[in-house]
Amino acid sequence: MSEPEPGPLASPVCYAAEADDVYMGYLGRDEVVAMLQELLQAERAGVRVGARLSQTAPAPPLLAFARTIRDDEAHWCKVLSGALKRLGVKPSTKVGAFYGKVMALEGFEARLALLDKGQSWVARRLEEALPKIRDDQLHAELKAMLEAHVANIDLGRKAMQPAAPARR
Repeated sequence: MSEPEPGPLASPVCYAAEADDVYMGYLGRDEVVAMLQELLQAERAGVRVGARLSQTAPAPPLLAFARTIRDDEAHWCKVLSGALKRLGVKPSTKVGAFYGKVMALEGFEARLALLDKGQSWVARRLEEALPKIRDDQLHAELKAMLEAHVANIDLGRKAMQPAAPARR
């Protein structure tokens, strides 16, 4: 007694994993590179803003916040540069225009308010991009960057609140 011949497969093999990123709804390589370069320039401006605010902070909590911004922005510059290098692209050396915009303002509070808007812009940009990033390592890095920016936004807003008067 011989075995019956198997029938045709119920469905064809799925090649979705091999499909082009853009076809699958992800950002294409050129779009990813452009976004990373834009973010790198913004973060580089953030390093300079944090350094400048560190020199002019009127109170210890604001000094601590400015240093946190400076250090975090420097960290993200390294991460973004590394991601660009993995893509075979030379990282930009430009500083974003944001630094000049912040420094054009008078007063620490006005500068801090614009820094808050800048941090919020980066967070929005990352929120928009994350669902469109196919590379797992880059996705994880950008997600961590988003979380750090959200935490810094909260930290900055708390640092700007006046201290509660001491109770007697």
